[in-house]
Amino acid sequence: MVDAILNKFYRPSRFKKNGDVKDVFVVALPMLLSMSFDTLMTFIDRLFLSKLGPAEMNAALGAGAVQLALTMFFTGAISYTTAMVAQRLGGKKRWDCGRVFMQAVYLSLISVPLLYLTIPLGHFVFGMEHLPADQLQYQKTYFNILMFGGIINLVRNAAPCFFSGIGETKIVMKAAFVGMLVNVACNFVLIYGLGPIPALGVAGAAYGTLIGNLVSTVILFAKFWGKSCHKRFRTRYAFAFSWPLTKELLQKGIPSGVEMCLNMTAFQLLILMFHALGPESATAASVMFNWDMVAYVPLMGLEVASTSLVGRYVGARDGAAATRSTYSGVKLGWWYSLIIGVLFIFLPGVLTDIFRPDAAEASAEALAIFDAARPMSIFMLRFATLYIFVEVLLVIYAGALRGAGDTLWVMFACAIMNWCVAGTLYVAAYVLHLPAHYAWIALVAIYSTAPVLFWWRWKSGKWRRHVLDKNF
Repeated sequence: MVDAILNKFYRPSRFKKNGDVKDVFVVALPMLLSMSFDTLMTFIDRLFLSKLGPAEMNAALGAGAVQLALTMFFTGAISYTTAMVAQRLGGKKRWDCGRVFMQAVYLSLISVPLLYLTIPLGHFVFGMEHLPADQLQYQKTYFNILMFGGIINLVRNAAPCFFSGIGETKIVMKAAFVGMLVNVACNFVLIYGLGPIPALGVAGAAYGTLIGNLVSTVILFAKFWGKSCHKRFRTRYAFAFSWPLTKELLQKGIPSGVEMCLNMTAFQLLILMFHALGPESATAASVMFNWDMVAYVPLMGLEVASTSLVGRYVGARDGAAATRSTYSGVKLGWWYSLIIGVLFIFLPGVLTDIFRPDAAEASAEALAIFDAARPMSIFMLRFATLYIFVEVLLVIYAGALRGAGDTLWVMFACAIMNWCVAGTLYVAAYVLHLPAHYAWIALVAIYSTAPVLFWWRWKSGKWRRHVLDKNF
């Protein structure tokens, strides 16, 4: 069904102008679906583990968050491959597209020992959380397996960058879908056991995740070295190491990696501060951030599309098309946000009650906490409508600036924004002692000013002078 829809849009005659809404949609939809498959895969992992007990489920959640934070620098740096590939494609240097990707693979492999050195840091963080003994053991087990399987995770994150850069995101979607199916099957067998295969519990969930990621990676590499890609990009001859390409990837990618690492750290700090305000505030914030993640996943697809298309048109020296694709991304994002906004405004109670504890299983105390948090959660969801619309501007313009190579400015701007938001929450909740939902108002108000800076940077045209005269 998705292929049928996309094939209609892929016909060249259907495009009125480079960078129009259809242009963005073709790249964004498969990425949206592939990221949704990853989200669903994680959800099913937690669901399977929840049947074993809360300690197992909570351990996977806590370990997964720390593992993500520690790998974010490496995956963020390597993700600039998308922009570099798109720039070479736009500059009609197709043979360099595969070479750029292979440099990203080499950097992924080199990064693995550095990633291993961060494992003790993860254990240190777990020790500071004062977890129950059983959860701590489960958490370390899950974390260690994922971290020692880092070579799979890093290469797996690099693999889609080539196809995102050339705009062929359908293969990324298909690989993610197959990986999700393999992950679900492996998790069921490895977590609960089947026949001669013993039940591995939390360890089984971690192994299942790695196996699913490995399968999706193999599919993408098979496509990369396949006949069609080789014919267009000479991918089978792309193995040579290139210091100039690697140097550019490091210069432009490291700011992206630092940015994503700082952003993730600030976001984790927000969650911790809300949770420290008490069980009612923690529950309301958890409901809010869970729905925020659901709303944010499709916007990540638009961000990748924006990076890819702007990079392509910058490489082709077509600044007008780069600008047009950015505005098209904003239009699509706002249509999506309108749908989410309607749900947040008119159905916040329904969205909140999805997380209501089972009355037959939960304690009276747990039910009382949820009932006390429910009005606060409803208020936060409704006010988050503004947050979602603002998030569109931030995601699209940040993606566009990355595609244009303006990663250093994006790094500083995003880091300042996220840590100012964290500081605002601290002042509102811990200095002024405002209730959590009023602190949320202050947080959204500060966050809403950030897209103005990104819009101003784009309108200033500095990215044009920075990249349009460069010989890619």
